[in-house]
Amino acid sequence: MTLNDLPRRTPAIVESVNDQSPNDNIARRLRELGFVAGEQVEIVAEGPMGGEPLLVQVGFTRFALRRAEASRVQLRGPEAGA
Repeated sequence: MTLNDLPRRTPAIVESVNDQSPNDNIARRLRELGFVAGEQVEIVAEGPMGGEPLLVQVGFTRFALRRAEASRVQLRGPEAGA
């Protein structure tokens, strides 16, 4: 399951961030922001009509992500959260 697929207000645990190419700057930046293995994440809100951006909480920090960015974050699943 990816972060893009996670239902709103359902905690899950980050498994990895997938690189789409060598030296993937977006994946590297996501890891720098805290999307690392073992961190709890949750989608707090979505844009209008389930669109963009997604308001994502990782740890105690919130970020706005596009769905394409969220699809790079692989999760263990909602049952692994909280």
